[in-house]
Amino acid sequence: MSPQARPPSRLSSLDALEAESIAILRDGVSERQRPVLLFSGGKDSLVLLHLARKAFWPAPPPLPLLHVDTGHNFDELIAFRDETVSTLGLDLRVVSVQEWIDDGRLMAPPDGSRNQLQIPVLLHAIQSGAFDAAFGGARRDEERARAKERVVSLRDRFGQWDPRAQRPEPWTAWNTCLHKGENLRVFPLSNWTELDVWTYIAREGLALPSLYLAHQRQVVQRDGLLLALHALNPLQPGERAETARVRFRTLGDLPSTGAMRSEAATVSAVIAENLISAVSERGVGRGDDRASAFAMEDRKREGYF
Repeated sequence: MSPQARPPSRLSSLDALEAESIAILRDGVSERQRPVLLFSGGKDSLVLLHLARKAFWPAPPPLPLLHVDTGHNFDELIAFRDETVSTLGLDLRVVSVQEWIDDGRLMAPPDGSRNQLQIPVLLHAIQSGAFDAAFGGARRDEERARAKERVVSLRDRFGQWDPRAQRPEPWTAWNTCLHKGENLRVFPLSNWTELDVWTYIAREGLALPSLYLAHQRQVVQRDGLLLALHALNPLQPGERAETARVRFRTLGDLPSTGAMRSEAATVSAVIAENLISAVSERGVGRGDDRASAFAMEDRKREGYF
């Protein structure tokens, strides 16, 4: 669907969220010299990209896209990312965690998790690209550490985040001023919920990776998660594979992202299913958040998005 905004006859809650996000995008881009938009192809970054296209329509978004590729992504997600960027004619810069491992700048941990490894790669990409504002699709309802973040989040000259040093944002007044060496992380979807994102995807007719809809897949039960079998995630001794109909509510690294059993093969069915769910999307599917109650906050303090 064309990103051109339609004038609403009456401002709904979704219209208000869209208008706020577009205002944040326009304000942030106009105030900074070198903005960049984080894009993985996941549902939140997909909505953020669509909003950016609306914000600057009919011109293309005046900022490049950036993806920190861990090398452990789902094949379907990377294919969707590349197809989307090619179709829209956008500038995508991909930085690779695997390249840093291969050339010795990073060492893969024994447990295989690559969340921590994204941090130096992202910080290097921001520094080498001289990006002073990075827009991301994080939402406050995702995880408790996200709820501490402001819409415009200040990062120091080391790329680190201090939740005690967050700036006040009264009446949606966003402070985008920086001292030398500092940069911003900007979250236009801060006030959206998972249900808002899905409702907006339905309203706007957005294409999305097939992983989010119910499909047949070989999976294995491990550590309380239903994990996809893959070359990156083979069977371990004593485990048994099964073929199940599943979907993913969130997409992280394949070896640690859990699926849920589901028959929701359409966006409307996903919305209906989420309405009755008592578990958050990260509660269903991110094994890498289980290291501690403060796993996400610890990563964010070090520079994680």
